[in-house]
Amino acid sequence: MPAVAVPAFALTWWLGCYLVARDPSRALLWRAAGALGAYAVAVAVWSVAPGSVAAEVLLCVPALCWAGVATALLPPGVPERRRAELGWAAAVPVFLGLAVALPGLGKLVVVAPLIGAMVLLLLHRGQVRPHPLPAALAATAVLYAASLGVLLASGDLGPAEPVLVAIGLDLVLFGFLVAVADAVEAGERLAPDLRRSFVAAAAAVLLCAGPATLTMLAAPRTAAVIVPQFVLIAVVLGAAGLPGPMRTVLDRVAFLHQDRLRRDRAELLMAAEALPRRRERHRLIALDEDEFRRLTRRALDDIGDVARLLRSPLVELPTVERRLHTRGAGAAEQSLVRAVELRAVLVEQVRELKPAVGFDTTAQWRHYNALHFCRVLGLRPYDRDPRTDGLDRDAVRAVEWFRGQVPPESLEQWVREGAELVADRLWRDLVATDPRWLTRAVSGVRAVALVDRSNTTRRP
Repeated sequence: MPAVAVPAFALTWWLGCYLVARDPSRALLWRAAGALGAYAVAVAVWSVAPGSVAAEVLLCVPALCWAGVATALLPPGVPERRRAELGWAAAVPVFLGLAVALPGLGKLVVVAPLIGAMVLLLLHRGQVRPHPLPAALAATAVLYAASLGVLLASGDLGPAEPVLVAIGLDLVLFGFLVAVADAVEAGERLAPDLRRSFVAAAAAVLLCAGPATLTMLAAPRTAAVIVPQFVLIAVVLGAAGLPGPMRTVLDRVAFLHQDRLRRDRAELLMAAEALPRRRERHRLIALDEDEFRRLTRRALDDIGDVARLLRSPLVELPTVERRLHTRGAGAAEQSLVRAVELRAVLVEQVRELKPAVGFDTTAQWRHYNALHFCRVLGLRPYDRDPRTDGLDRDAVRAVEWFRGQVPPESLEQWVREGAELVADRLWRDLVATDPRWLTRAVSGVRAVALVDRSNTTRRP
C-alpha cells in the first residue's frame, strides 16, 4: 500500500495546493483543491485503516466538491447559476450526512449533485471557455463515479489499490482541467507556471517521499509511524505548491520589524510569479474582439489588484507601450511599471466617460459613476456599513445614491456597459497600431512617433 499511497497522496496534495496558489480569492479553485485534498487524506486514512468508513466517506467528498466546481464554471449570465450555487451550498451538508449514514453502495448518493451540476454545465457548454471543457469534465466525472462504485461495492472485487489509483488519476485530470479553465478565464499561460511548480514537486517527492515510503514499509499498519510520514510529505509538497504564501510567511517572521524590506521583496516576488503566466506579446494581436472585451472587463474588475494586472495580457497594449517609452528605455522591461501604467490607462479611459465637471445622477452619468466609484475607487455601496471615511463629497453622495436609488442588478449592468465602451476604444487603438510594435523593432522617440501617427491615421 505505501508504494501506491505515497505517490498518490503527494501528487494530489501538491496539485490542490497549486490550484489555491494560482488565485486564493477564487472559490472555483478552492473547491477543486478541496476535492484533491479530500482524496489525499482518504489515501492516508486508508493506509492506516483499509476499508474504514472514514476513508470511504472522504473518497465521496470529491463528488460534492466537483459539483461545486461545475456550478462555478457556469457563465455569469446564466439565470440558473445563482440558484445552482445556493442549491449546491445547501446540498453539501445533506449529502455528506447521507454518505456517513448509508452503508456500502448507498454512499453513491453523493453523485446525485454532481450529475445535476454536470447536466446544467453541458446544457450551457456553448458559453463556457474553453469549449471542450464541459465534455472533458463530464467524461472524467463518469470515470470517477464508476471507480468509486467499484470501491464501495460489497463483496471481494479484488485489491483496492488499483481502484484507488484510478480515482486519483481521475482527480488529477480534473485538477488539470480546472487549472486550464482558470488560465483561460484570466487570459494567462498555464504550461510554464505549471511546469515550474511540477519540477519543484518532483524534487520534493524524490527527496522526501522515497524515504517516507521505506519507513512505512518497515512498519506496516502502524499509525504512529505512518501518520507523521504523511504529515511530512504534506508540508514539503505544500511548500512546493504554495511558494508565494510560504515566502510571505517566512518574510514576516524573518523581517518582523522591517516593513519596507518586506514590501519591496513582496513586489519583486509578485513580479517573478507573474512572468511565467503572462502571455507572449504576439498573442495579444491574435485575440478576437469578444475575448479582448472579456479581458478588459476583467482588468477593470481587478483594477485595484496589482498582482492580477501584472498577469493580464493587457500590460502589452500599445497605449501602455507609448507611456513606457516616455518614461525611458528601461521602463519597458519592468513588469511592475507595466502594471502601474495599465492601471493608469484604465483610469484615463474611465475618466473620459465623465460627461462634465462635478457629480450628477442622470442617465449620461451612469457608466462613469458605476466604473469610477465601484471599480476605480473600490467602493462597496451595498455593504451593511459601507466605508465613507476619507471620501470626498462626491463619493459620499454616490454611495448614498447607489444605496437608495440603484438596484444592485442595475449597477452591475452599468458596469458591464461601461466596460464595453472602454474595451471598444482600446480595441480600436490595438488594431490600428503599426504591427512593428509587436517586435519592438523600433524604439525610443521613433516608436512613440510611429504609434502616434497610427492613431491619427485610424480616425476618419
